[in-house]
Amino acid sequence: MMSGTLVDRLREWGHTKPRGRAFVLLQNGEAESDSLTFGELDRRARAVAAALQGMGAGGERAVLLYPASLDFVAGFLGCLCAGVIAVPAYPPGRDRSARRLLAIMEDARPAVVMSTSSLLGTIKKQLTEEGGFLPAHWLSTDDIEGGGESAARPTSPRPEDLAFLQYTSGSTGDPKGVMVTHANIAHNLEVIRNKFGESERTVGVGWLPLFHDMGLVGNVMEPVHLGIPCILMPPMAFLQRPSRWLHAITRYGGTTCGGPNFAYDMCVDRIPPEERESLDLSSWKVAFNGSEPVRAETLERFSDAFAPFGFRREAFYPCYGMAEATLLVAGGARDEPPRLAPVDAAALEQHRVEPAPADDPAPKVLVGCGRAGADHEIVVADPRTRHPCPPGQVGEIWISGPSVARGYWGRPEETQDTFGAHLADTGAGPYLRTGDLGVFHEGHIFVTGRLTDLIIVRGQNYYPQDIERTAEESHPALRPGNGAAFLVEADGSDHLVVVQEVHRSWLRRLDVGEVAGNIRGAVAEEHGLQVSGLVLVMPGSVPRTSSGKIRRRACRAALIDGHLAEVGRQVSGPLRARLKAGQGGTHPARPDTSCDSLSSPNPVQES
Repeated sequence: MMSGTLVDRLREWGHTKPRGRAFVLLQNGEAESDSLTFGELDRRARAVAAALQGMGAGGERAVLLYPASLDFVAGFLGCLCAGVIAVPAYPPGRDRSARRLLAIMEDARPAVVMSTSSLLGTIKKQLTEEGGFLPAHWLSTDDIEGGGESAARPTSPRPEDLAFLQYTSGSTGDPKGVMVTHANIAHNLEVIRNKFGESERTVGVGWLPLFHDMGLVGNVMEPVHLGIPCILMPPMAFLQRPSRWLHAITRYGGTTCGGPNFAYDMCVDRIPPEERESLDLSSWKVAFNGSEPVRAETLERFSDAFAPFGFRREAFYPCYGMAEATLLVAGGARDEPPRLAPVDAAALEQHRVEPAPADDPAPKVLVGCGRAGADHEIVVADPRTRHPCPPGQVGEIWISGPSVARGYWGRPEETQDTFGAHLADTGAGPYLRTGDLGVFHEGHIFVTGRLTDLIIVRGQNYYPQDIERTAEESHPALRPGNGAAFLVEADGSDHLVVVQEVHRSWLRRLDVGEVAGNIRGAVAEEHGLQVSGLVLVMPGSVPRTSSGKIRRRACRAALIDGHLAEVGRQVSGPLRARLKAGQGGTHPARPDTSCDSLSSPNPVQES
């Protein structure tokens, strides 16, 4: 067990291995464009800390608005060294709304905005024009003069001190700042180390957004915690050409590398055979898969596609976590194949897990996310009665442990509701209510969906992801993993609506009637449900959270308000007056290349 804070680890490696490689940046996903040793990182972080201390920012918040760069890494660690509460976010672009950033600024009310010299002036101008809260200080960290580190006053954060605010996208509403302490970080980094079996020989290769928990904790903090190298590339470098990630793993001998489920599907779908021939994935020990539902089909497809190039199925590591628990909550045993559970789909819709009948030609296959990390506890509770669910019964996942954050910044009532749950029978708690549905099966936690996304028709429960999968598989024009199913009320009744992205290559030859007919027929046959509204949209239109989860309520709101980039629709009479027409396909919404939604915008991508 490593003791102390991340600041202690940085100082340790800066002293004991000053020439050891810490971070390498592949700006275009291929060539090295920047790098830092641990000695250089320690000095740059202390120089940033000195500048912050000179502004009197200790104990205040600092919003970090960097592109994917090592400047972000040094800036974030500089905040920790100075006792400043870091607030990672993504800088607004010329073609991207600043609404989310304005909400963060208003909520966090930072004393400082930090960025690079090339961006800071533009950001200041845009935020000033947009109105709202503006900080007292603006700091560009890439032009801090060398030697400034000597002016830093050493700080030793207390475990209970706030380290950073992780703003969650949420499915609706304004972003909320999760208050993560130095103790939360230290504990969760140890959970990751133990669960993943990491050591000084670990090498990370990552492309995830650094301002979000999965990239920040996994690809910035964990390497500093362990004193190991991590190879980084901007998200767009991967999204434009997924083979860059696997070639970087090959080149640098990556051992711990991963992302949301969609990333593995992209590798299978978009890396042609000729680009696979030079791969050697035999070094890959932990291919973590989390943040969005893990699909058994994805695990099989990726394993089959890349086994000839050294990938082992046992390397797949489905896991479960969330920003409110710093990051990792549960995971399996390293080097064991993923645990799959074929279950009866009808029973699951009634919140029971029962083995699929032997003659079921297409059972619902759940993927296990392992067991709780050290000192964590997971319970599955009935969200209404707050009693523990018996084995095999689906309920809400509640968690407790040292990685669970303090709450939401400036939101005491929401903090109490979300972080202060107690079991009704024993009074045990407090627990973090995750809002996720799950079940214990053979001692492992299986995540089945989101509590607020359940579709209830005539008293019957339906998981939206099941309807979405049925829809997307009904026609080759539809993009897998890029649809949303939900209910819309009209004329006093609820109507099922499916919003589904279309492959860009199909836009010029799209037969909306044919696609709509396929979707309606498939959903009716497999689920016994009538699709009242079918809306086909441009790639990148379906909103997602920053961790890659479909934002169904946000998609519903965008549809009702006419804010989706539509390419075709079929909507029944009662719904027509309720749903405004969206943008036509000739004027598509620009893809969000920030990965704040990780929504698979073409041509660069599809969290």
